[in-house]
Amino acid sequence: MKEYLYETHMHTAEASACATGTGAEMVRAYAEFGYSGVIITDHFFNGNTSIPEYLPWEKRIELFCKGYENALEEGEKTGIHVFFGWEYAFDGTEFLTYGLDKEFLLRNPDILGWSVEKYIKTVHDNGGFVVHAHPFREAYYIPKIRLYPQLVDGVEVINASHMKARFNERSKAFAEKHGLPQLSGSDSHHPDCIYGGGMAFDREIHTIFEFIEAVRSKTGYRLLPGVFG
Repeated sequence: MKEYLYETHMHTAEASACATGTGAEMVRAYAEFGYSGVIITDHFFNGNTSIPEYLPWEKRIELFCKGYENALEEGEKTGIHVFFGWEYAFDGTEFLTYGLDKEFLLRNPDILGWSVEKYIKTVHDNGGFVVHAHPFREAYYIPKIRLYPQLVDGVEVINASHMKARFNERSKAFAEKHGLPQLSGSDSHHPDCIYGGGMAFDREIHTIFEFIEAVRSKTGYRLLPGVFG
C-alpha cells in the first residue's frame, strides 16, 4: 500500500538561529527523500530565533514567516505540500503549534508574556492544535521538565534527532499513560541531516486541518522511527 510521508517538526534558516537550510533548500531535501509534505515549525521569538527583537512586531512576524513562505513557493514547484506552524517555548519547554496562521500572530503582540496555560487556551480558542515537543529531552537550555497532560493535544514521542533512546521512551510512556495522540518528527535544521522522522499516512494530506484531524483520530498513519530508531 502506498504511504505518504509528512515531516511534522523542522526549521529554516530564515527564522531559526540554529538552522542552516533555507525553506527552499529544506523542501528540496525532503523531496529527495520521498516526502509528500512538511510542516514548517520555526522557533518562535521565545526560542532560538534569528529575528531581531528590536524590530516592530509586524516586521518581526513578516520575517518570521519568510522560511515558510519560501518553502511554500518551492513546494509548489516540487509538488510537496507545505504547511505552517511554529515551535513556542516557555523557559525551554517547547510546543509545536499547528492550525493557526500569520494573522493570529499579528493580532497578538502580547503573546510572549502569556503563561503556558493562557497560550494553549488561546490556541485552542482559535482552532489550533498543540503538541508537546520532546517533553523529556535533557539539555542545557531546559532547566526542568514540565508536563501538561491535561492541556496538550498530543505528544512528540519520537524526536528523530535524539541519540539517547530514553528521551523518546519516556515520551511514549507519558503519552500512553494519558491516552494522548502520538507524533514523530525529525526536528531537522539542515538539508544534509533530515533524520528520517515524521509520519506515514495511508492517504495524501492536503491541508493542516486534515493533518490535525488524522492525528486526533489516532488512525490511518504510522510513526517513522528515524535513523536512530
